[in-house]
Amino acid sequence: MLAALVALALLLAACGAGDEVATDEDAGEPIEETDDPDDRDDPADDGAVEDDLDGSDGTDEDADDADEAAAAPPVDPAEVDANELGVVPVVMYHQLREDGGSIYDMTEEEYRQELEWMFDNGYRPITTSQLARGDIDVPAGTKPVVLTYDDSTTTQAQLTEDGELDPATSLGILVEIASRYDDVEPRASVYVISGSLFGGTAAGEQVLEVLHGHGMEIGNHTHTHPNLRGLAPDEVRDELARNVAVVTELVPDTEVVTLSLPLGVWPEDRSLAVSGSSDAGSYDHEGILLVGANPAPSPFHAEFDPLAIPRIRSNVDPAAELESAWWFEVIDSGGNNAPYVSDGNPDTISFPAELAERLDPAHADRANPY
Repeated sequence: MLAALVALALLLAACGAGDEVATDEDAGEPIEETDDPDDRDDPADDGAVEDDLDGSDGTDEDADDADEAAAAPPVDPAEVDANELGVVPVVMYHQLREDGGSIYDMTEEEYRQELEWMFDNGYRPITTSQLARGDIDVPAGTKPVVLTYDDSTTTQAQLTEDGELDPATSLGILVEIASRYDDVEPRASVYVISGSLFGGTAAGEQVLEVLHGHGMEIGNHTHTHPNLRGLAPDEVRDELARNVAVVTELVPDTEVVTLSLPLGVWPEDRSLAVSGSSDAGSYDHEGILLVGANPAPSPFHAEFDPLAIPRIRSNVDPAAELESAWWFEVIDSGGNNAPYVSDGNPDTISFPAELAERLDPAHADRANPY
Protein backbone atom coordinates (compact mmCIF):
# COMPACT_ATOMS: atom_id res chain seq x y z
CA MET A 1 0.00 0.00 0.00
CA LEU A 2 2.84 2.43 0.94
CA ALA A 3 4.62 1.77 -2.35
CA ALA A 4 1.43 2.60 -4.23
CA LEU A 5 1.01 5.88 -2.31
CA VAL A 6 4.61 6.86 -3.07
CA ALA A 7 4.18 6.00 -6.76
CA LEU A 8 0.96 8.05 -6.96
CA ALA A 9 2.65 11.06 -5.33
CA LEU A 10 5.53 10.87 -7.78
CA LEU A 11 3.16 10.56 -10.76
CA LEU A 12 1.18 13.63 -9.70
CA ALA A 13 4.41 15.60 -9.26
CA ALA A 14 5.56 14.57 -12.72
CA CYS A 15 2.27 15.63 -14.34
CA GLY A 16 2.72 19.22 -13.15
CA ALA A 17 6.44 19.43 -13.76
CA GLY A 18 6.13 21.01 -17.21
CA ASP A 19 4.27 24.05 -15.89
CA GLU A 20 6.61 24.82 -13.02
CA VAL A 21 9.56 27.19 -12.95
CA ALA A 22 12.53 26.20 -10.81
CA THR A 23 13.03 28.41 -7.75
CA ASP A 24 15.62 28.74 -5.02
CA GLU A 25 13.27 26.69 -2.86
CA ASP A 26 13.39 23.84 -5.39
CA ALA A 27 17.16 23.88 -5.17
CA GLY A 28 17.10 23.61 -1.38
CA GLU A 29 18.07 27.26 -0.86
CA PRO A 30 15.58 29.32 1.17
CA ILE A 31 14.25 32.50 -0.41
CA GLU A 32 14.78 35.46 1.88
CA GLU A 33 11.66 37.57 2.36
CA THR A 34 11.70 41.24 3.18
CA ASP A 35 9.26 43.67 4.73
CA ASP A 36 10.98 46.64 3.08
CA PRO A 37 8.68 48.06 0.38
CA ASP A 38 11.73 49.44 -1.45
CA ASP A 39 12.87 45.86 -2.13
CA ARG A 40 9.61 44.80 -3.79
CA ASP A 41 8.45 45.18 -7.38
CA ASP A 42 5.66 47.74 -7.72
CA PRO A 43 3.31 46.87 -10.63
CA ALA A 44 2.20 50.51 -10.76
CA ASP A 45 5.72 51.84 -11.08
CA ASP A 46 5.72 51.99 -14.93
CA GLY A 47 9.18 50.52 -15.07
CA ALA A 48 10.87 52.98 -12.74
CA VAL A 49 13.60 51.38 -10.64
CA GLU A 50 14.87 52.72 -7.35
CA ASP A 51 18.20 51.83 -5.78
CA ASP A 52 17.96 49.03 -3.22
CA LEU A 53 19.24 49.54 0.29
CA ASP A 54 22.13 47.15 -0.43
CA GLY A 55 23.32 49.26 -3.37
CA SER A 56 21.76 47.15 -6.13
CA ASP A 57 20.43 49.23 -9.01
CA GLY A 58 18.05 46.61 -10.41
CA THR A 59 19.98 46.21 -13.68
CA ASP A 60 19.68 43.34 -16.13
CA GLU A 61 22.89 41.93 -14.64
CA ASP A 62 21.19 41.65 -11.25
CA ALA A 63 18.23 39.93 -12.85
CA ASP A 64 20.52 37.51 -14.69
CA ASP A 65 22.23 36.62 -11.41
CA ALA A 66 18.87 35.99 -9.75
CA ASP A 67 17.69 33.84 -12.66
CA GLU A 68 20.89 31.82 -12.55
CA ALA A 69 20.47 31.19 -8.81
CA ALA A 70 16.84 30.23 -9.27
CA ALA A 71 17.70 27.76 -12.02
CA ALA A 72 20.42 25.96 -10.01
CA PRO A 73 19.61 22.24 -10.19
CA PRO A 74 19.08 20.27 -6.97
CA VAL A 75 21.68 17.74 -5.88
CA ASP A 76 21.19 14.25 -7.27
CA PRO A 77 20.45 12.22 -4.11
CA ALA A 78 22.18 9.17 -5.57
CA GLU A 79 25.43 11.14 -5.92
CA VAL A 80 25.53 11.87 -2.17
CA ASP A 81 24.04 8.49 -1.10
CA ALA A 82 21.13 10.32 0.49
CA ASN A 83 19.14 8.28 2.99
CA GLU A 84 16.67 10.39 4.91
CA LEU A 85 15.19 7.30 6.52
CA GLY A 86 18.44 6.55 8.37
CA VAL A 87 19.08 6.92 12.09
CA VAL A 88 20.02 10.14 13.88
CA PRO A 89 22.35 9.96 16.91
CA VAL A 90 21.10 12.06 19.82
CA VAL A 91 24.09 12.40 22.14
CA MET A 92 23.67 13.03 25.87
CA TYR A 93 26.24 15.19 27.67
CA HIS A 94 26.50 16.15 31.34
CA GLN A 95 29.62 17.55 33.05
CA LEU A 96 33.27 18.01 32.20
CA ARG A 97 35.57 16.70 34.94
CA GLU A 98 39.36 16.53 35.16
CA ASP A 99 39.22 12.83 36.08
CA GLY A 100 36.36 12.02 33.70
CA GLY A 101 33.94 11.61 36.59
CA SER A 102 31.13 9.10 36.28
CA ILE A 103 29.94 7.23 33.20
CA TYR A 104 27.87 10.33 32.37
CA ASP A 105 30.85 12.73 32.37
CA MET A 106 33.97 13.37 30.27
CA THR A 107 37.30 15.12 30.44
CA GLU A 108 37.71 18.24 28.35
CA GLU A 109 40.10 16.42 26.02
CA GLU A 110 37.68 13.52 25.49
CA TYR A 111 34.86 15.93 24.76
CA ARG A 112 36.92 17.93 22.25
CA GLN A 113 38.02 14.71 20.59
CA GLU A 114 34.43 13.55 20.17
CA LEU A 115 33.17 16.83 18.68
CA GLU A 116 36.08 17.03 16.25
CA TRP A 117 35.57 13.41 15.19
CA MET A 118 31.88 14.04 14.49
CA PHE A 119 32.46 17.19 12.45
CA ASP A 120 35.40 15.67 10.58
CA ASN A 121 33.20 12.71 9.66
CA GLY A 122 30.32 14.68 8.21
CA TYR A 123 27.99 15.09 11.21
CA ARG A 124 26.25 18.45 11.47
CA PRO A 125 24.32 19.58 14.59
CA ILE A 126 20.58 20.17 14.68
CA THR A 127 18.31 20.70 17.70
CA THR A 128 15.84 18.33 19.32
CA SER A 129 12.93 20.47 18.17
CA GLN A 130 14.20 20.29 14.57
CA LEU A 131 14.33 16.50 14.85
CA ALA A 132 10.85 16.33 16.40
CA ARG A 133 9.42 18.52 13.65
CA GLY A 134 11.32 16.90 10.78
CA ASP A 135 12.94 20.26 10.04
CA ILE A 136 16.41 19.04 9.07
CA ASP A 137 18.44 21.55 7.06
CA VAL A 138 22.00 20.21 6.94
CA PRO A 139 23.98 20.29 3.67
CA ALA A 140 23.66 17.54 1.07
CA GLY A 141 25.76 14.51 1.89
CA THR A 142 26.09 15.35 5.61
CA LYS A 143 24.51 13.62 8.61
CA PRO A 144 22.47 15.30 11.36
CA VAL A 145 23.40 14.82 15.01
CA VAL A 146 21.61 16.23 18.06
CA LEU A 147 23.88 17.42 20.89
CA THR A 148 21.99 17.55 24.21
CA TYR A 149 23.25 18.92 27.54
CA ASP A 150 21.41 18.14 30.78
CA ASP A 151 21.33 19.96 34.15
CA SER A 152 22.62 23.51 33.33
CA THR A 153 25.86 23.12 35.30
CA THR A 154 28.77 25.56 35.47
CA THR A 155 31.00 23.21 33.46
CA GLN A 156 28.53 23.49 30.58
CA ALA A 157 28.35 27.28 30.42
CA GLN A 158 29.62 30.35 32.20
CA LEU A 159 30.27 33.88 30.99
CA THR A 160 33.56 35.72 30.81
CA GLU A 161 33.90 39.33 32.01
CA ASP A 162 33.00 40.56 28.52
CA GLY A 163 29.81 38.52 28.45
CA GLU A 164 30.99 35.75 26.13
CA LEU A 165 30.79 32.02 26.72
CA ASP A 166 33.75 30.79 28.72
CA PRO A 167 35.91 28.89 26.20
CA ALA A 168 36.72 26.23 28.85
CA THR A 169 33.05 25.19 29.22
CA SER A 170 31.24 22.59 27.15
CA LEU A 171 29.18 25.04 25.12
CA GLY A 172 32.04 27.50 24.78
CA ILE A 173 34.15 24.67 23.36
CA LEU A 174 31.35 23.77 20.95
CA VAL A 175 31.22 27.35 19.65
CA GLU A 176 35.00 27.46 19.25
CA ILE A 177 35.29 24.14 17.42
CA ALA A 178 32.29 24.83 15.18
CA SER A 179 33.91 28.10 14.06
CA ARG A 180 36.69 26.12 12.37
CA TYR A 181 34.24 24.57 9.89
CA ASP A 182 32.53 26.47 7.09
CA ASP A 183 29.23 24.58 7.37
CA VAL A 184 28.94 23.76 11.09
CA GLU A 185 26.63 25.82 13.28
CA PRO A 186 27.05 25.51 17.09
CA ARG A 187 23.55 24.13 17.52
CA ALA A 188 22.71 22.34 20.74
CA SER A 189 19.71 21.58 22.92
CA VAL A 190 20.41 22.67 26.50
CA TYR A 191 18.09 21.18 29.13
CA VAL A 192 18.08 23.52 32.09
CA ILE A 193 16.97 23.17 35.69
CA SER A 194 15.30 26.53 36.11
CA GLY A 195 15.82 26.59 39.89
CA SER A 196 19.62 26.37 39.50
CA LEU A 197 20.67 27.90 36.19
CA PHE A 198 24.42 27.44 35.64
CA GLY A 199 25.30 27.85 39.29
CA GLY A 200 22.05 29.41 40.44
CA THR A 201 23.30 33.00 40.32
CA ALA A 202 22.26 36.11 38.42
CA ALA A 203 25.22 35.51 36.11
CA GLY A 204 23.87 32.01 35.51
CA GLU A 205 20.55 33.48 34.42
CA GLN A 206 22.34 35.69 31.88
CA VAL A 207 23.81 32.61 30.22
CA LEU A 208 20.43 31.74 28.71
CA GLU A 209 20.31 34.84 26.50
CA VAL A 210 23.84 34.19 25.25
CA LEU A 211 23.03 30.56 24.38
CA HIS A 212 19.89 31.68 22.58
CA GLY A 213 21.95 34.20 20.63
CA HIS A 214 24.14 31.37 19.36
CA GLY A 215 21.06 29.58 18.01
CA MET A 216 20.92 26.99 20.76
CA GLU A 217 17.64 25.52 21.97
CA ILE A 218 16.64 25.94 25.62
CA GLY A 219 14.76 22.86 26.79
CA ASN A 220 12.77 21.85 29.87
CA HIS A 221 14.48 19.76 32.57
CA THR A 222 12.00 20.77 35.33
CA HIS A 223 12.42 23.41 38.03
CA THR A 224 14.17 21.29 40.71
CA HIS A 225 15.07 17.98 38.94
CA PRO A 226 12.81 15.62 40.92
CA ASN A 227 11.86 12.04 40.13
CA LEU A 228 8.56 12.80 38.40
CA ARG A 229 7.13 9.38 39.23
CA GLY A 230 7.18 10.28 42.91
CA LEU A 231 5.12 13.45 42.47
CA ALA A 232 1.40 14.06 42.52
CA PRO A 233 -0.09 15.21 39.18
CA ASP A 234 -0.32 18.85 40.29
CA GLU A 235 3.32 18.77 41.36
CA VAL A 236 4.41 17.38 37.99
CA ARG A 237 2.53 20.10 36.17
CA ASP A 238 4.03 22.79 38.40
CA GLU A 239 7.60 21.52 37.92
CA LEU A 240 7.24 21.66 34.14
CA ALA A 241 5.21 24.84 33.88
CA ARG A 242 7.49 26.72 36.27
CA ASN A 243 10.51 25.87 34.13
CA VAL A 244 8.87 27.33 31.04
CA ALA A 245 7.78 30.43 32.96
CA VAL A 246 11.29 31.14 34.25
CA VAL A 247 13.02 30.56 30.91
CA THR A 248 10.59 32.63 28.85
CA GLU A 249 10.74 35.48 31.36
CA LEU A 250 14.53 35.57 31.02
CA VAL A 251 14.51 35.05 27.24
CA PRO A 252 11.10 36.29 26.00
CA ASP A 253 11.66 35.42 22.34
CA THR A 254 12.52 31.76 22.94
CA GLU A 255 10.14 28.81 22.99
CA VAL A 256 10.45 25.80 25.28
CA VAL A 257 8.96 22.92 23.31
CA THR A 258 11.06 19.89 24.23
CA LEU A 259 11.66 18.06 27.51
CA SER A 260 14.46 15.90 28.87
CA LEU A 261 12.99 13.66 31.57
CA PRO A 262 14.96 13.97 34.83
CA LEU A 263 16.65 10.62 35.53
CA GLY A 264 14.88 9.34 32.41
CA VAL A 265 11.77 8.66 34.51
CA TRP A 266 8.19 9.31 33.37
CA PRO A 267 5.44 10.51 35.71
CA GLU A 268 2.82 7.89 36.52
CA ASP A 269 0.54 9.50 33.96
CA ARG A 270 2.77 9.96 30.93
CA SER A 271 0.42 12.51 29.39
CA LEU A 272 1.45 14.94 32.14
CA ALA A 273 4.91 15.13 30.55
CA VAL A 274 3.45 16.23 27.23
CA SER A 275 1.26 19.18 28.15
CA GLY A 276 -0.42 20.81 31.11
CA SER A 277 -0.64 23.92 33.24
CA SER A 278 -0.39 25.21 36.80
CA ASP A 279 -0.53 28.56 38.53
CA ALA A 280 2.94 29.20 37.06
CA GLY A 281 1.73 28.89 33.46
CA SER A 282 1.49 26.17 30.83
CA TYR A 283 3.70 23.88 28.74
CA ASP A 284 3.29 21.93 25.51
CA HIS A 285 6.15 19.65 24.51
CA GLU A 286 6.63 18.56 20.90
CA GLY A 287 9.59 16.32 21.75
CA ILE A 288 10.55 14.28 24.84
CA LEU A 289 14.00 12.80 25.38
CA LEU A 290 14.75 9.49 27.07
CA VAL A 291 18.05 8.50 28.69
CA GLY A 292 18.97 5.55 26.47
CA ALA A 293 20.05 3.69 24.69
CA ASN A 294 20.21 3.78 20.89
CA PRO A 295 20.10 6.25 17.99
CA ALA A 296 16.76 7.84 17.11
CA PRO A 297 14.84 6.83 13.99
CA SER A 298 14.51 9.36 11.21
CA PRO A 299 11.58 11.72 11.82
CA PHE A 300 10.15 10.34 8.54
CA HIS A 301 10.42 6.70 9.59
CA ALA A 302 7.19 4.88 10.42
CA GLU A 303 8.56 4.03 13.89
CA PHE A 304 9.54 7.57 14.90
CA ASP A 305 7.82 8.88 18.03
CA PRO A 306 8.76 12.49 18.86
CA LEU A 307 7.44 12.00 22.41
CA ALA A 308 9.91 9.18 23.12
CA ILE A 309 13.26 10.04 21.51
CA PRO A 310 16.13 7.76 22.59
CA ARG A 311 19.63 9.05 23.26
CA ILE A 312 23.09 7.55 23.43
CA ARG A 313 25.41 8.29 26.33
CA SER A 314 28.63 9.99 25.30
CA ASN A 315 31.89 8.19 25.84
CA VAL A 316 34.99 7.95 23.63
CA ASP A 317 36.10 4.53 24.92
CA PRO A 318 35.72 2.09 21.99
CA ALA A 319 35.25 -0.77 24.49
CA ALA A 320 32.27 0.96 26.13
CA GLU A 321 29.36 -0.97 24.64
CA LEU A 322 26.16 0.99 23.96
CA GLU A 323 27.92 4.33 24.37
CA SER A 324 28.69 6.91 21.69
CA ALA A 325 32.00 5.57 20.35
CA TRP A 326 30.49 2.12 20.00
CA TRP A 327 27.32 3.45 18.39
CA PHE A 328 29.10 5.68 15.88
CA GLU A 329 31.05 2.65 14.71
CA VAL A 330 27.81 0.68 14.31
CA ILE A 331 26.14 3.55 12.46
CA ASP A 332 29.01 4.01 10.03
CA SER A 333 29.01 0.28 9.24
CA GLY A 334 25.54 0.65 7.65
CA GLY A 335 22.79 -1.95 7.70
CA ASN A 336 19.65 -1.32 9.74
CA ASN A 337 21.46 1.41 11.67
CA ALA A 338 22.76 3.27 8.62
CA PRO A 339 22.85 7.04 9.20
CA TYR A 340 20.46 9.67 7.97
CA VAL A 341 22.23 11.34 5.03
CA SER A 342 20.73 14.58 3.77
CA ASP A 343 19.83 15.35 0.16
CA GLY A 344 20.21 19.06 0.95
CA ASN A 345 16.57 19.84 0.17
CA PRO A 346 14.25 20.10 3.20
CA ASP A 347 11.22 19.84 0.91
CA THR A 348 11.97 16.28 -0.24
CA ILE A 349 12.66 12.99 1.53
CA SER A 350 15.22 11.04 -0.48
CA PHE A 351 16.13 7.40 0.14
CA PRO A 352 17.04 4.21 -1.75
CA ALA A 353 13.85 2.80 -3.29
CA GLU A 354 14.25 -0.52 -1.49
CA LEU A 355 13.64 1.28 1.83
CA ALA A 356 10.23 2.64 0.81
CA GLU A 357 8.34 0.44 3.25
CA ARG A 358 10.04 2.26 6.15
CA LEU A 359 8.52 5.63 5.21
CA ASP A 360 5.69 6.95 7.35
CA PRO A 361 2.72 7.23 4.92
CA ALA A 362 2.05 10.71 6.30
CA HIS A 363 5.12 11.89 4.36
CA ALA A 364 4.41 10.09 1.06
CA ASP A 365 3.80 13.38 -0.78
CA ARG A 366 7.44 14.40 -0.18
CA ALA A 367 9.00 11.03 -0.98
CA ASN A 368 11.86 11.02 -3.47
CA PRO A 369 13.05 7.40 -3.81
CA TYR A 370 15.86 6.64 -6.23
